[in-house]
Amino acid sequence: MNVGKRYALLCLFALALPAFAGVTVSSPGSSSVTSPVHFVAMATSACSKGVAATGIYTAPYALAYVGNGPNLDTNVTMNPGTYNVAVQQWDNCGGSTKTMVPLTVTANTNVRVFSDLQTNKGWTGYALLPPAFGICTSCTSAGPQLKWSWSPNVNTHTMDGKTTKTVMGGGTTQWGDVLWNNHLIGDFSSHGLPDFSKTLVQQYHYFTYDVYFWVDDVSVSQGLEFDINQFFGGKSYIWGHECRVAGGHEWDTWDNAAQHWVKSGIPCNPVSKAWNHLILQVQRTSSNQLLFHSITLNGKTAVLDRIDNPTPRANWYGITVNYQIDSNRYGTPYAVYIDKLNFTIK
Repeated sequence: MNVGKRYALLCLFALALPAFAGVTVSSPGSSSVTSPVHFVAMATSACSKGVAATGIYTAPYALAYVGNGPNLDTNVTMNPGTYNVAVQQWDNCGGSTKTMVPLTVTANTNVRVFSDLQTNKGWTGYALLPPAFGICTSCTSAGPQLKWSWSPNVNTHTMDGKTTKTVMGGGTTQWGDVLWNNHLIGDFSSHGLPDFSKTLVQQYHYFTYDVYFWVDDVSVSQGLEFDINQFFGGKSYIWGHECRVAGGHEWDTWDNAAQHWVKSGIPCNPVSKAWNHLILQVQRTSSNQLLFHSITLNGKTAVLDRIDNPTPRANWYGITVNYQIDSNRYGTPYAVYIDKLNFTIK
């Protein structure tokens, strides 16, 4: 066989070889980590149609996360222990490959949990009035512009005797909102954590807002809002989440720089006359950006992983949470019951 023919056969043989298929995991970069564990991976496949999905198994048959496409970048909450995690790709030809990642997850000692916040002191209510929806400094809960009330430890619709009843009681203003705010750490701390040395607030990067809520008739609500806020170093980080009931039953998240709501495409359909369970997970990244990670409502998790940027805010220092109920165009009074409001930071 001459050289030309041999070269042609070698080329045909090379073309017949499948492309490399596998999963390259770049994070975690250490075998000893704390929770949540940050996974970053890129998958490739011999399939000409590409990679369909990439996922994480923390144990056999325990699928902790799956996302579309070949690129994976997510945080997974894991209990302390030893794991042999499988990061796996599935292609569009029916094939699959995986990479095993041995991990030891140690306890994160820098975790702080604020439990049953709905019964805790420190909640202050405000009326937000159109058109700017700024805080009305002259308004009182008795009205007339907007009426509201906060009643802890009620017996109606209670889960455990620690339920708080919140009411938007109508008023003379259309489209008014009622905001309740609690300063947990830093300025005006309700929990004895003023952080005068300004060393505590910036330690925290991961935040979980976990709450149950009951609405007799969800349709009368314009929207329900749940926010996580961090202020330090002259910057404001606001992870705003609004369940937009009127106008499409969809989750919106807050664009800090542009100061407006961003549609997520994620449905928000709380159930009337039932307890709804909401979990929000967000993060301040290592580059000091806001990451809106996930929204879980009644057991269904949607991953956003939307990145946003902080804004200047020199006159605040601390970590706070907000809870808000919005009036519809008719100002229809309604009540929302909340329970088991737990806020975890780490």
